[in-house]
Amino acid sequence: MDIDPDDLFRDDDEDQDNEYYQDSNYGREMVVYLVDASPKMFNSVTVSADQKEETHFHTAVSCISQSLRTQIINRANDEVAICFYNTKEKKNLQDLSGVYVYNVAEREDLDRPTARLVKEFACIEDTFMKEIGSQYGIISGSRENSLYNAIWVAQGLLRKGSAKTIDKRMLLFTDEDDPFGRITGATQKDMIRTTLQRAKDTQDLGISIELLPLSRQDEEFNISLFYAELIGLEGDALAQFIPSAGEKLEDMKDQLRKRMFKKRRIKRITLSIAGGISIEVNTYALIRPTVPGAITWLNSVTNEPLKTERSFICADTGALVEEPAKRFQPYKSENIKFSTDELAEIKRVSTGHLRLLGFKPLSCLKDYHNLRPSTFLFPSDEEIIGSTSTFIALHRSMLRLGRCATAFHGSSSHPQLVALVAQEEITSPSGQVEPPGMHMIYLPYSDDIRNIEEARRQ
Repeated sequence: MDIDPDDLFRDDDEDQDNEYYQDSNYGREMVVYLVDASPKMFNSVTVSADQKEETHFHTAVSCISQSLRTQIINRANDEVAICFYNTKEKKNLQDLSGVYVYNVAEREDLDRPTARLVKEFACIEDTFMKEIGSQYGIISGSRENSLYNAIWVAQGLLRKGSAKTIDKRMLLFTDEDDPFGRITGATQKDMIRTTLQRAKDTQDLGISIELLPLSRQDEEFNISLFYAELIGLEGDALAQFIPSAGEKLEDMKDQLRKRMFKKRRIKRITLSIAGGISIEVNTYALIRPTVPGAITWLNSVTNEPLKTERSFICADTGALVEEPAKRFQPYKSENIKFSTDELAEIKRVSTGHLRLLGFKPLSCLKDYHNLRPSTFLFPSDEEIIGSTSTFIALHRSMLRLGRCATAFHGSSSHPQLVALVAQEEITSPSGQVEPPGMHMIYLPYSDDIRNIEEARRQ
């Protein structure tokens, strides 16, 4: 019987069903870094924060290097892959030209970062031209489409795992705002169409594509030429993209020092309203305590991870007990046996979803009722169509009437009442400050609140 090493060091009163101790799949992230390796990336020069000139390729490599170091420290379960396109050499499972998946020994292409990967990737600029090479992958007179191939390879790397529990992303570094500008006519239109369709198919699988543009000193990156349609930007989001992308790039370079936590979806739950009406919401932990990382048992000789197992031995015969263990409860001079599944079903209070009970004035909710960080709720239409419109109607009514909702949030080990407080959207000229949604506040039990007793003088 397998046991979780984390359970050996976890207190009995800790709720293993809350957002801090979710299954390791929840909140995991799989990222493929797509780096443009065309000669333009090596020729374009930008000025860094310390007034030093560096190529765009160096900027991308340094960003990824610092991101890998941060990931080893506080996001050890995340998996990454590094993929270069517009290269002379090719290395990928699909055997597509112009795409090179970088990796080191004793590691899969998409896997957790290792010390060897971080160390060797930081020095890749010294050997890149000799071992991988750089070239323009989309040129006139050729049907090769390196950008299409790169998205296809990245999609293949992200095929494992479910998009419901794992965030899958592609981060694209490039300074070429018009990758098909060197070709014309029907060939150009066909390549643009197939590349956009490949990107759409990728996004339909739950994989997001994010662009990190590298602008030249004399010319700003024009996202409207091609990439706006690739990543689905329009309206105000298009106008605000370049400033926010620059902030994202600086954040990648500084996040090791800041030790920032990414706001990820914890899990997806169902909110039962009334009359059989249910909607789907995603939960986010906006503020959470810093907890020690997961414990990994290592072999003292080889330093390899160990798999912990537990076996039961019969006290009378010394034989290995292969049947699953059973427990019993004495009742009227008879032992009533229970299997593990039966015990789990008895302890199960609820399925873990939200059930709306009613509404109360906001004045009934006191500050001292908030004993732990709240969880933020935001609607999702991925499985239940119409959840967003229903959530908006409920959200607006609560804001207009000044009410908070009370609901039952049951789990197998810690059922409790919660309060749902609607938060109105706050915007500024630079963009959104606070998103619309609801905060799920965990209400205390009656014995959690005690009257202050005045100390008696001796």
